[in-house]
Amino acid sequence: MERLQITPRFKHSSTMATACAAAIIFIGFFADVACGQTKPAEDTGAASTTQKWVLTWSDEFNGTGAPDPSKWVVATGGKWANNELQAYTARPENIRQENGALVITAEKGTYTGADGITRDYTSGRMSTATLFTQKYGKFEARIKIPRSQGMWPAFWLLGDDHNSLGWPDCGEIDIMENVGKEPGTVHGSLHGPGYSGNNPLTASYTLPNGQAFADDFHVFTVEWEPNAIRFYVDGNLYETKTPADLPSGTRWVFDHPFYLILNLAVGGSWPGNPDATTVFPQTMLVDYVRVYSR
Repeated sequence: MERLQITPRFKHSSTMATACAAAIIFIGFFADVACGQTKPAEDTGAASTTQKWVLTWSDEFNGTGAPDPSKWVVATGGKWANNELQAYTARPENIRQENGALVITAEKGTYTGADGITRDYTSGRMSTATLFTQKYGKFEARIKIPRSQGMWPAFWLLGDDHNSLGWPDCGEIDIMENVGKEPGTVHGSLHGPGYSGNNPLTASYTLPNGQAFADDFHVFTVEWEPNAIRFYVDGNLYETKTPADLPSGTRWVFDHPFYLILNLAVGGSWPGNPDATTVFPQTMLVDYVRVYSR
């Protein structure tokens, strides 16, 4: 997003041993079910298939009102990169929990924040900075994005050394970005020193048959290993990046903790600004965010 230039007894016989083993497996499976648990899905990527994902952090957005302050820091202000037009606020009109989802709404209307900057649009942005970071793992969210020219929804990760090193040296992993003029396409990208801004390591995923991402919820996932980052939409792997993909003379900076960000920007250098076809308000719905480790 910052684009600058989840005991029976048997006799000892082979038949009885087999039956015993089968019974143990059967009982173990239904014990899990009775407790409301399911076994984590096996990894489908390049890493070991014997290791499972374990949930380390999540937000199901089942509350009401403001996002959980123990999990999220809500951003405010109007000075952002990329020539974006919005002021981010903590007002419920722009960011709140409702009906089991996070609701981020972009609205048209002048607003002057505490920073004294007046903007013609408002929206919401929040992150786990200072509250939760993780190095490696599986990061996913189920999101229904908005539609319309000038909209720029994103789910992404930023290196926790952002304040000390700056961007792009801290590293950035864009799990999902969409620009309103491409309703059926999302982008997954990596930004680092020497491959950032308009020239990241990137790929895109397009829905079949002219579908739009705004029509329904979709699951956007990244599996991040020490030397590989894999991007998925609804379980479909569409991109894998490794250090071998880096431009000559650059370095892999995805080797330290990152934090999560959700936001809905309005306008900017990539999506372009709203125009006469743009309808407001526009809403980004997030059903859940889940983070796993191996």
